[in-house]
Amino acid sequence: MKSVVQTAELCAGEWVEVRSKEEILKTLDKNGGLDNLPFMPQMFQYCGKRFMVFKRAHKTCDTVRKPQALKMASAVHLEGLRCDGEAYGGCQAECLLFWKEAWLKRVSPAGLPHSQRSCESILGERLPGGGEVACTEEDVRLATSTHNGEEPVYVCQATQLPHATTPLPWWDLQQYVEDYLSGNVSLKQMVPRFVFGVYFNIMQAGIGLGGIMRWAYDTFQAWTGGPYPKRSGVIPAGQPTPTSTLNLQPGQLVRVKSYNEILATLDSTNKNQGLYFDCEQVPFCGGTYRVHRRMSKLIDEKTGRLIRLKTPAVILEDVWCRARYSDCRPFCPRSIYSYWREIWLERLPDNSGPALPQKL
Repeated sequence: MKSVVQTAELCAGEWVEVRSKEEILKTLDKNGGLDNLPFMPQMFQYCGKRFMVFKRAHKTCDTVRKPQALKMASAVHLEGLRCDGEAYGGCQAECLLFWKEAWLKRVSPAGLPHSQRSCESILGERLPGGGEVACTEEDVRLATSTHNGEEPVYVCQATQLPHATTPLPWWDLQQYVEDYLSGNVSLKQMVPRFVFGVYFNIMQAGIGLGGIMRWAYDTFQAWTGGPYPKRSGVIPAGQPTPTSTLNLQPGQLVRVKSYNEILATLDSTNKNQGLYFDCEQVPFCGGTYRVHRRMSKLIDEKTGRLIRLKTPAVILEDVWCRARYSDCRPFCPRSIYSYWREIWLERLPDNSGPALPQKL
């Protein structure tokens, strides 16, 4: 593992330039990673280009082991830069890429670098071996998978997150200060999440008022937002769940059905044909969106193997997890796309106008 002295932490809304391929390779170990976070082959195409910081990736969610928050040092997500899956068997998850700050340099609003220091000065180290680069572009490519004589096991940023992070308990208040100071989350977004957290914990305390509190929550939210987001489906576990085939295509306009309509398609574990309907999807119910893509294969982050969905799903434009209701990992900036069964959607005529997403 190669570690470097990191640059000053970037904030949401700042502009950066991705360093040259040669500069980035200097930061990587022989496995193509920095602090155990892989630099993936498709990221080279952005070298020399400028982007806005979407959010500081000081924390993320663990999708490999148990659900929990993880702490990451000196990394950001850049606006709109997601994995294209080309080097990973055509995975269609489109995960938001992680960028170590050592791979970036700040630029001013006028487009000029803030500093003209040398690469070695910024990275805090000299090249090993008398100027020889420790990692090559081919090393980065080869590090994307291993083979055991059968199907490949893929190694990407998502599968390696437990190795590139440390556990972050939800009660660590410093993370919420950083959420705010980094520009990731506004106070207007924070307050409702904390109110919901208190409300949910009171309901879970077993004082027998769960039904009344859900009714009160729904009554209040009828004016301000969506319904109570943690209900269970109505179909008994183990019983078949209904399907629908709309053959939706990218660009088509759809309406997400109401939460109650979707609950009628879920079993008691909140799954339809094996696909989980997450509480983070509830705020999108009733909204109108365009289809981004059809979804049929993705990498299982626990095993690194490519899996194919028996029943295809779709991804909707700009519809991703906001980490407002998930346990233990509030305000995670990872912005994972939500997957939607077609039975949860209604196709709208092409002349329905632009997508009108619900306020989030």
